[in-house]
Amino acid sequence: QVRLVESGGGLVQAGGSLRLSCVASGSIFRPNTMGWYRQAPGKQRDMVATVDSGGTTSYTDSVKGRFTISRDNAENTVYLQMNSLTPEDTAVYYCNFRRWARDTWGQGTQVTVSS
Repeated sequence: QVRLVESGGGLVQAGGSLRLSCVASGSIFRPNTMGWYRQAPGKQRDMVATVDSGGTTSYTDSVKGRFTISRDNAENTVYLQMNSLTPEDTAVYYCNFRRWARDTWGQGTQVTVSS
């Protein structure tokens, strides 16, 4: 079983930056993919960025060039550096761990971007 603990959300002005962190513990086996998803009020949860245990990354189009996902395999930690934030980035951000199509989710961290 995998447990995820997120940190780093908060309130920031448009144009600002935040860094999210997610530490995984428990039965961490490779290969796996870790990533960040977000859910705004009244909307579905969507992928923001993912990185697999080999370092291959994927981003949704709206964050390309602004967000950077990275991971530290030794520490089982994934990060999301978010720059040039806009009010449209406001959402609850969830950390995800995926292995063999089985998902584990964090509790979520609120990111609010004021205009």
